[in-house]
Amino acid sequence: MSTVVRVPFRGRSARLPADLVDEETRALVAGEASAAAAETELAPAPEQDRTAAAFFDVDNTMMMGASLFWFARGLAARQYFTTRDVASFIWQQAKFRVAGTESSIDMHTVRDNALAFVAGRSVQEIREASEEIYDELMAARIWSGTRNLAQQHLDAGQRVWLVTATPVELASIIAHRLGLTGALGTVSEVVDGRFTGRLVGEMMHGEAKAQAVRALAEREGLDLARCTAYSDSTNDLPMLTLVGTAVAVNPDSELRAVARSRGWPVKDFRTGRKAAKIGVPTVGAAALSGGVVGGLIALRRRNRWPF
Repeated sequence: MSTVVRVPFRGRSARLPADLVDEETRALVAGEASAAAAETELAPAPEQDRTAAAFFDVDNTMMMGASLFWFARGLAARQYFTTRDVASFIWQQAKFRVAGTESSIDMHTVRDNALAFVAGRSVQEIREASEEIYDELMAARIWSGTRNLAQQHLDAGQRVWLVTATPVELASIIAHRLGLTGALGTVSEVVDGRFTGRLVGEMMHGEAKAQAVRALAEREGLDLARCTAYSDSTNDLPMLTLVGTAVAVNPDSELRAVARSRGWPVKDFRTGRKAAKIGVPTVGAAALSGGVVGGLIALRRRNRWPF
């Protein structure tokens, strides 16, 4: 059987037996193939828009459910603590929030205890676990619709940050995997390469998000009037009202009402099936925003955890 070479001809190609194709034609084929490859590789990047950016909440906005829940579940699978402890706490905290018994003392305790469940662990260990947990439990729960919104900003040459109460190490991994610019998250103190369990500053929640975005805008030369923020919850109103364009994504009832009254766009990517898949983590998201970690520490202090 003779070898056949495909030769380009005015935008099309002709199939010729190899023994009828001279060296010059072979060079032409190779040259055009190389040029086509180079054209693909060197496709022009979008023109950079340095003064506009987008800010995305994570829980129930970029991801189904609460990222910290999936993180805790992944750590439980690695024997950091038990899944029953996590599930029990999520349920108790959800009832706690619904009952409206949260007090300033409770929140002060949460703030003091936040991220203490990684105390003594090395930063490298937690980062490696976070990478694995993202692949195992989080990647499939990214809302494709929200991811597409972020990509639209990137395609327009704008930078995109996640802004979340999730530990910044985990938030940065999520941002990196999604090809985003970076992340603003809750920061834990590190001494000699290990977490102390104490926070640096406040939890990245509510007004703290707006303050972080404002500081980032000043540092990066952003015009907040040209920026866009996305969230599912009224907890993020400080951030949403800080920018020129606010978008409600998978909004709770309160944010949907606010968006309607202010004429904000609403994007809802949920379906009945997806809502069912979220289950307890969705209910727990409100608890997480107020301090899931504090409750986890309460369990730890009762010596119910194996570390």
